Amino acid sequence: MYLFIHRKDLRTYDLRAFDALKRRGLPGLHVLILDPLLLTEERMQAHSGQQFLEHAARLEQSYEAAGRKLHVLYGRPEEITADLLEAYPIQGVVAHADYTPYAKKRDAALAAATALRSVPVVFVEDLPLAPHAQFQEFSGRSEPYKVFTPFYRKWNSFMQTYYTGAASATISDLDTVNPLNEVIATRYELPLQTAAAWSRIKRLHADGKDQNAQQVLRRFIDERIHAYEQRRDVYAEDGTSGLSRFLNSGALSARTAYEAAADMPAAALWLRQLCWRDFYLYQAALSKDFFTCEQQYEMSALDDGHFAAWANGETGIPIIDAAMTQLNQTGEMPNRLRMVTAMFLTKNLLCPFTLGEAYFRMHLADYDHALNKGGWLWSSSFGYDAAPYFRIMNPVSQSTTHDPHGRYIRRWLPELSGLSDREIHQPRPHAIVDLKASRARAVEVYKHILGH
Repeated sequence: MYLFIHRKDLRTYDLRAFDALKRRGLPGLHVLILDPLLLTEERMQAHSGQQFLEHAARLEQSYEAAGRKLHVLYGRPEEITADLLEAYPIQGVVAHADYTPYAKKRDAALAAATALRSVPVVFVEDLPLAPHAQFQEFSGRSEPYKVFTPFYRKWNSFMQTYYTGAASATISDLDTVNPLNEVIATRYELPLQTAAAWSRIKRLHADGKDQNAQQVLRRFIDERIHAYEQRRDVYAEDGTSGLSRFLNSGALSARTAYEAAADMPAAALWLRQLCWRDFYLYQAALSKDFFTCEQQYEMSALDDGHFAAWANGETGIPIIDAAMTQLNQTGEMPNRLRMVTAMFLTKNLLCPFTLGEAYFRMHLADYDHALNKGGWLWSSSFGYDAAPYFRIMNPVSQSTTHDPHGRYIRRWLPELSGLSDREIHQPRPHAIVDLKASRARAVEVYKHILGH
C-alpha cells in the first residue's frame, strides 16, 4: 500500500506520480490535506482561498465520478502522515515536489516523519514543463540562468528535443482505499467553518454548469489564440487565455496546455508565457536567494505611507483605482495591469514591493507564490532580469494606449463614465501623487538602492 498526498496538483489526470503508481500496481490511500498554516481563516474568506477550495472540491467530485475515494483531512501534513503510517501498512509516501520556502520546510518534516518509521518518501517533479535537473544538464551550465532570453532559447531547444509528453495514467487506473480509519477521520476532520465553506462550494458547483479547465483551454485554443498577440493587452476585452487559475492550482497541467498549442503557428507568444512560468519555477527551485532577494538591499527610503490608498483603489489615478477595484471585488486583474499597478506602488508611491506582493498573495484568485514573487521582483527592479530601475510605466500612457475609449475604467469606476475619452484617463484632482514628479523621485531613490 502507498500514500499519495495531493498538493498543487488538483486534478486526476496527467500526473507524473500516477504513472509511477500505476506501474507499482498497489492499492493506495489518496489524501488532500487542508493545511491550517496555509488555509488560514483570513485566506479562506479571500479570493485566493475560495479559488483553492473550488478546485479542491472539483477534485473530490472527479474522484467520485471515477468511482474512487479521496480523503480530505485538516491538520499538519507531517502529523497526519505519521498517524497514517501507524494505522496502515504503507510501504511508501508519494507527493509532487514544490519549491517555496514553506513547501521545503513542510517536506523536510514529512521526510523526517517517514524516516522515523523507515518508510521511503518520494517527491516527484511535476510542475515545470522542463524538469530542472534534466534541463540544467542539457544547458551545460554549473549555475542557473539569471536572464530570461537565453533561458528561453535553451528551453525551446530542450522542449523540441527532450519533451516526453503528458502522463498517461488517470485516477481510474489506480485502486484507492476506502473507508478511512475512524480515529484518524475524526481526529483530522474539517473544522466547522472550513466544513461549511467546503459544503457551500460543492453545492455551488454541483450542477456542473460552470466551465472546467479543459473547457476553458479548448475555448481559448479554438476561439482566441489566433489573435492572442494582438489582443492580450486589450484588457477591456477577454483576450487572454483565462487559464492561470487552473494552472496555478494544478487543476490543469502545463503539459496539457502546452500540447494543445504546441503545433499552432499563432501560439508562439502564448507558449512564451508558459516559458516565463517555467523560468520562475526554475528560479524558485535553484536560486537560493529568489525568495529573500529584498534582504540584500537597504530599503529604508521606502515606506507604507500610500499603501492603503493603493490597496483600496483611492489613489486618484483612474486606471490604478479601476484595476484595484476589480481585484478587490473579483480576485482578477489583467496581466498588463498587474505590472502597471505594481510599478505604480513601488516606484511612484515608493512602497516596498513586499507589501504589494503580500496583498496580491491574499487577493488574487490565481495566486501562485513563485510566480507572484517573480512578477513583483521584475516590476520593482529587484531580482534576476528585472525591469531597469528607470523603466516606470506611466499609468496614463498605458491606459490611453491599451484602452483608448476607457471602457475598462468605465466598467469598474462607473462614477467616471460621464467623462470624455481623453479626460477619463487623466489623474483626478485629488490624486495622491504627481506622476512626473514621483517618477523623477523614484529614479533617484532606486538608483541609490540598487547602487547604480
